[in-house]
Amino acid sequence: MRIASVGTALPQNFYGQGELIDALAKLWSGRFHNPRRLEQIQQNTLVGGRHLALPIEAYASLTSFGAANDAFIRCGLELGERAIREALSRAQLTPRDVDHVFALSVTGIAAPSLDARLVNRLGLRSDVKRTPIFGLGCVGGAAGIARAADYVRAFPRETALVLSVELCSLTLQRGDASIANVIASGLFGDGAAAAIVRGAETSAAGPRVLATHSVFYPNTEHVMGWEVGDGGFRVVLSADVPEMAAGLRPDVDKFLAESGHALANVGVFVCHPGGPRVLEAVEGALSLPRSALAASWDHLARVGNLSSASALFLLGDALAQPHATGTLGLLLAMGPGFCSELVLLQW
Repeated sequence: MRIASVGTALPQNFYGQGELIDALAKLWSGRFHNPRRLEQIQQNTLVGGRHLALPIEAYASLTSFGAANDAFIRCGLELGERAIREALSRAQLTPRDVDHVFALSVTGIAAPSLDARLVNRLGLRSDVKRTPIFGLGCVGGAAGIARAADYVRAFPRETALVLSVELCSLTLQRGDASIANVIASGLFGDGAAAAIVRGAETSAAGPRVLATHSVFYPNTEHVMGWEVGDGGFRVVLSADVPEMAAGLRPDVDKFLAESGHALANVGVFVCHPGGPRVLEAVEGALSLPRSALAASWDHLARVGNLSSASALFLLGDALAQPHATGTLGLLLAMGPGFCSELVLLQW
């Protein structure tokens, strides 16, 4: 099983973090006893700027969950199509080569799902299998690769497509000035990514998927997710998230040992950029120097946390770099559940 390629797409609307802070300060004017507090919280995310699905002035017209969700479908289809076409081109494949689509999102809903709406737009086969997945959030990119690898392990002549579309800006709750929502409004951005995973009996190049591992942490459903109400998705973001990430080491050691490896053997880390405190917790848990997660820090600064899409963006960055034959890579992410996904790669 190999990851043949990754394609990515970002909305054309890019704003520096200062512009976004100013817009939010106007939105929440009078909601903070100390207006500087908003700026401090958002600057602490270390995000330099983000891409938004819509021009910033268009968000004032999203006065209902329905309006925001309509924008999610419209913009998500455009970005998803761009990401898929780039991934297919990089793998030298056509849409008709795709046997199964795993489509991930946690920032909008659609029935028919986005993958179904893309069948005709892309020219996928009428017998293509589809698995739309909702609710994985930040862990979704790694989980999508893992589930696609499970599939092509069973069907080694087939090709799976993993698509992530996340338009986090469309979930902003304008009436919610809670700390969790303020942090989320400064951390999350918009984007889409697609990865091609091919079975062992295809002619694919790219890193092999050696093993995958899922971990669910009992009684942690309160740590991260959504509360869904009349106004749409209200973020749940506990201060416990970094603490959960700090406990990652035993699961990583066990997973690697089962494949006959140790953490010291891993040369490439593809880590979801959950936020500064999460990245610091992962570095501490795995005893890593800052340079080991340099790509994750850079991604966070450039475009923010793209929920499930970020891990695929970082995977694409890793594929673009030269690595010696035999180099091991670890793809890891954590998300709602609370849970983690680990994928062992080898170039």
